Parts: sequence; C-alpha cells; structure tokens
Amino acid sequence: MVRIIAGTHRARRLPVLVHEGLRPTGDRVKETLFNWLMASVEGSVCLDMYAGSGSLGIEALSRGAKHVVFIEQDKTVAQQITDNLTTLRELDNGTVINGSALTAELAKESQFNIVFIDPPFAKNMLEQSIEKLISDDVLAKNAYVYIEAGHSDEYSVPKEFVLVKQIKTSQVLACLYQLEA
Repeated sequence: MVRIIAGTHRARRLPVLVHEGLRPTGDRVKETLFNWLMASVEGSVCLDMYAGSGSLGIEALSRGAKHVVFIEQDKTVAQQITDNLTTLRELDNGTVINGSALTAELAKESQFNIVFIDPPFAKNMLEQSIEKLISDDVLAKNAYVYIEAGHSDEYSVPKEFVLVKQIKTSQVLACLYQLEA
C-alpha cells in the first residue's frame, strides 16, 4: 500500500502490486519533495516517467495538479495505476501510457511543468531520460525535474538544469532541478 500524504485524497491508502523492481518512493522522501514543490503543483501538468506504483503522480493530483501523464512499461502495473485513478475519481486528470519511458510518444503540444524521473536503479537510464525530455521538447519554461537515483547511479545533467534541492537517505539520492529559462 502507498499512502497519499496531503491534498484532496490525504491519508488514502492505495494498493500496490508486489512486483520485481517496483519500489514506491518512501513517505519521507515524497513528503520532502512535495514540500519543495509546494507552490508549483497547483494547476501544473506533470509527467511520471517511470510511474511504477504511480505514487508521485497521484500525490501531485491530490495536491491540485491539473493533469498527470503516467508512463509504465509493465502492463499489469499500468493497469493498477488506472484502477487507482478510477478509485480516486481522477481518471479524467490522468493518462496512463503502457510502454517504455524512453520511446513513449508524448503529445507534441505537451509542456510539462514537473517531471518525476525514478527509473530502476543501476540501469543507466537517467541521462537517456533527460535527453528524451529535451529532444522531444516537452519541458515548460522553468520546469522542475525530480530525479531519484541509487547511491551508485551516475549521471550528469545539462548546464540548463540548476540544482534546487537534494536529500540523501540510506537508499536514495533525490535531487530537484529547475530548467533555467
């Protein structure tokens, strides 16, 4: 189960499949991230690139995001996100794409204000994910990009990405960047 921390669905618990490689963002890190983003979530358009449980995107919806696109490669896990959005009556505010985050077709008119990148650890997918966002030209002016990585994961970001905040826990390094306009 994942817990929604704040907003219209505060304290709701949603089922999460037990699935290899699926590790929802912990409550402490999620709460910290949304404290950082507090003034930016309301009315935003978000992308949850490696949605998994959908925890980050659903938290954004609960806190007033206008729309969230969830990308999840595993069909069963993607269906669980759809089921959870249905339970919360948020299906109109969320789009679930069952496919690879690195090859998914994003609408050309999409301009995401907030992007969550939390790929499987130790798979070297972070830089490719950032490159996709830039090449697809889907980042809004001053967009925030959140990256959650394992301690041994190495990546670099373009010079236009300014580090805003970061937190290191026993398992993850979480960084929030902002695209410099």
